[in-house]
Amino acid sequence: MRPRMRICLSAALAGAGLILSGCANPSVGSDRDDPTQPVTLKFWHGWSNTAEVKAIDDSIARFEKLHPNITVETVGNVSDATVNQALRAGGDDAPDVVSSFTTNNVGQYCSSGMWVNLDPFMKKTGVEKAKVFPKTFLDYTQYQGNQCALPLLADSYGLYYNKDAFKEAGIERPPRTMSEFKRDAAKLTKRKPNGSLERAGFVPNFRLYQNSPDRLFAQWGPTYFDSKGKARLSKDPSSKQFFATQRELMDVQGGYAALEKFRTSFGDEMSSQSSFMTQKAAMHLDGEWRGLMLKDAKAKFDWGTAPLPVPDDQPETYGRGFLTGTVAGIAHSSKHQNAAWELVRFLTVDTDQVVRFANAIRNVPSTIEALNSPKLDADPSFRTFLDIARNPRSTALPPSVNGGQYVVSLQDFSYSVEAGKVPDLDKGLRELDAQIDADNLQSVN
Repeated sequence: MRPRMRICLSAALAGAGLILSGCANPSVGSDRDDPTQPVTLKFWHGWSNTAEVKAIDDSIARFEKLHPNITVETVGNVSDATVNQALRAGGDDAPDVVSSFTTNNVGQYCSSGMWVNLDPFMKKTGVEKAKVFPKTFLDYTQYQGNQCALPLLADSYGLYYNKDAFKEAGIERPPRTMSEFKRDAAKLTKRKPNGSLERAGFVPNFRLYQNSPDRLFAQWGPTYFDSKGKARLSKDPSSKQFFATQRELMDVQGGYAALEKFRTSFGDEMSSQSSFMTQKAAMHLDGEWRGLMLKDAKAKFDWGTAPLPVPDDQPETYGRGFLTGTVAGIAHSSKHQNAAWELVRFLTVDTDQVVRFANAIRNVPSTIEALNSPKLDADPSFRTFLDIARNPRSTALPPSVNGGQYVVSLQDFSYSVEAGKVPDLDKGLRELDAQIDADNLQSVN
């Protein structure tokens, strides 16, 4: 084993403090360590739910059985901020393998060198990534050609709908276009004798649970940046169409103020008093995991799943959705990067492992073979989200150098738009682009 290479940190750490400078990548997956020798790896992850932690532990047990020379010590419920702090500090207590729920941060991990480029490891071990992973998943795990992460299960977003409410309203199937979406939302809305909302067809307010604007915006297939990395939301016609549709969804149900007041009456997203569970919302935007929670909570109504509607002028794209997921990588400071790659490869590439883990925590598998495995859970409500993940028109957020600050800027802007505080949308979008570009420039300087 070669001596550990010196890790150099720049004096000025940008953003979350991840920019490395003056150093070459300390390993290219060649001869830094021998993965067949006895070694202990540290794996830090963010899962905390009892069932999820058990699924991780079971996965590690399967790995250790295949690699008896490698022992894996896991630390769960770890945030990105904690991981980043440990990686900056380095030393023997830092993790070797890391995972993150925040794909927005991949650009930062890759550009900083904090997570190592995995391409040399894949080349050495014969992993042809384009044949293993769907393109969209590869897109959100790399930045400017640096594949510093691989997908470790995924999330796709679609529509949950109350079949009982649909039947009562005389609606035969879930909406497929935005016009149908607005029509059905109006039909499904119920009011109390005093005029206040008893049930909304769909609550489009951006602060509700999973309603981050980028998730519904994905149905338009927007382009956030041009080929030079400049923000172009003001130049994309879909931006104005998206905000107009969201406004119309609110208007047919009583307007922003009424829906915002109604939103504050809901319980926590994970509780039995959430909007969909209490039947205060007949349609709901959410990820694949919600189905298992509805079943475990024994929802008192019949429900189904479908892709989210698409713009009227893009009917051929129906079936698409927003994609994101968990990512895994190897710490730049690890002394055991070849052994760490064996763990990352098992967790992300091995079809049987990916399928078993996906079934255990009810997430979407992240390889092409696993997505098509007959061993996947056959539940129709789950299959909807598998189909969304397979759809080549489904999209994920593009990575950025500053960890998705542009998404935060879009969210803040969207809150103002829905509240009627942006009188000139064209001007507002131009200012949003300018802010995103300034933030990106600051991150690289």
